[in-house]
Amino acid sequence: MKKQTWFFKSLSVLTILFLGLVLTACGKTTNTSAGSNTPAPSLAASSTAASSPSSKTAADAKPKEKVTINIGVQGKTGIFVYARENGFFEKAFAAVGAEVKWNEFASGPPHFEGLASGRLDFGSVGGTPVISGQVGGVDFKAIGVTGDGKKGNMIIIPKNSPIKELKDLKGKKIAVAKGSSAYNFLYMAIDKVGLKGDDIKVIQLQPDEARPALDSGAIDAWSIWDPYATTAVFQTGAKILVSGQDLNINAPGFLIARTKFTQEHPDLTVLFLKTYEQARKYYLDHQDEVADEFVKTQKLDKEIIVTVLKNSTPLLSPITAEYAKAHQEQADFLYSVGAINKKLDTSHVLESKFVEQALKELVTQK
Repeated sequence: MKKQTWFFKSLSVLTILFLGLVLTACGKTTNTSAGSNTPAPSLAASSTAASSPSSKTAADAKPKEKVTINIGVQGKTGIFVYARENGFFEKAFAAVGAEVKWNEFASGPPHFEGLASGRLDFGSVGGTPVISGQVGGVDFKAIGVTGDGKKGNMIIIPKNSPIKELKDLKGKKIAVAKGSSAYNFLYMAIDKVGLKGDDIKVIQLQPDEARPALDSGAIDAWSIWDPYATTAVFQTGAKILVSGQDLNINAPGFLIARTKFTQEHPDLTVLFLKTYEQARKYYLDHQDEVADEFVKTQKLDKEIIVTVLKNSTPLLSPITAEYAKAHQEQADFLYSVGAINKKLDTSHVLESKFVEQALKELVTQK
């Protein structure tokens, strides 16, 4: 396949940035205090609710000195957003004498700045940032799969756009967050209809910058994930040109962790995953409650929130052979089009032992 020169140059800039991350701060991340003024829902009535670990587990996980767990969060919906508002992680870690701090990010790639500088311990990102982080030499592990990515990414166009199909994107201005899962999705999508990176005009914008550009007509299309896509559809009449599900693109997302943290605090890493799974189950089992809270806290119409929740299928899974293969194929694709300058063995950053233990302990606790 012919090298896509522009794509290589733009993503290689991201790789260069990774090499100097240890010397940089986390940029525009925002630390929020552990806990929230919003009362946590009553979880005692549900067997799937987030709860403190058993006394034995708590004793095993309790660190010798106070530890702060730094978790990255992005977007307006999702498990981390809901868990933060309701103190799920704060309660779990308080039981073992640790505290939680949240760090806000606009997209996946900046999470790796935090990991590299030691200011972030855990986060949730798409597959492309994981690949870029590995290329950049960031010391991290992908410790669990959060979704297959098929529904997560979409290319949307304005209401009255003349664009009808993917091949019509030739020569058009398309906004996307560089290095995000939507970035790789865009190039995999156009590749399916024979377009190259040089055939489109990519405008590198974060979500809060891209939406005004779409509304004003400054761009012709936007490669983005939910809830941003659904929000634009409901609020402006934008249309979904194509989604990962339409193209059957399997692009798993991951929970990521700073390697040194997992080595120093394996029990806390397991506790993090157990809490995530408990929060995930509560999130899925109480969709009306979750939707009502997002309406209140995120100031979005309930119809938008309900649609976003229906379109999402969050999970927590070990990195199975199927997911590992799909992730490797993403990296191979990026290499084939010149987006990364070395061929990766992505298995080097995939680590399932913590999530396997976490899920096993949760079954035992029932």
